[in-house]
Amino acid sequence: MSEVNATVSRRSFCAAACHVSAAAALSTLFTACGSNSSSPSGPSSPESTPTDLAVLNGKFTGSQVQIAAAGSPLNDVGGAALVQSIAGPYLVSRNGTSSFTAVEAVCTHEGCTITETDGSTYVCPCHGSRYSRSGQVVGGPATASLRQHSTTFTDGVVSITF
Repeated sequence: MSEVNATVSRRSFCAAACHVSAAAALSTLFTACGSNSSSPSGPSSPESTPTDLAVLNGKFTGSQVQIAAAGSPLNDVGGAALVQSIAGPYLVSRNGTSSFTAVEAVCTHEGCTITETDGSTYVCPCHGSRYSRSGQVVGGPATASLRQHSTTFTDGVVSITF
């Protein structure tokens, strides 16, 4: 039996190590982006199809974001919208004649902006996490609730305080 000693250059070794590392990273990425089979309400769930929330522009005033309710989905009880502002995105829903709920629109799973709704549930378009209008998780893969902010309603303007 003959023994062969092959020498590998440093460049060849490093190139091969990089290829192996890249392959491992890609396989982890694809696994992380796959659906969560234990969650019945993933993005391709046949139960229902989420719809896009209306997008409103909020006015940042230093410690608040203000939104006019008139002419928007927030004009009616049960309405909800995605509010974009320089302070960040918020999900705002109208619960009563003068009561609103505002939560941050950044999914706690992977940081995607939540842009969809399915009835009274907010839906993250990236991996299908579902939240109640008050920001509580109702379906994974997210496990943490959305941060809630206080609101006031004066003269037809909703103010989100943070």
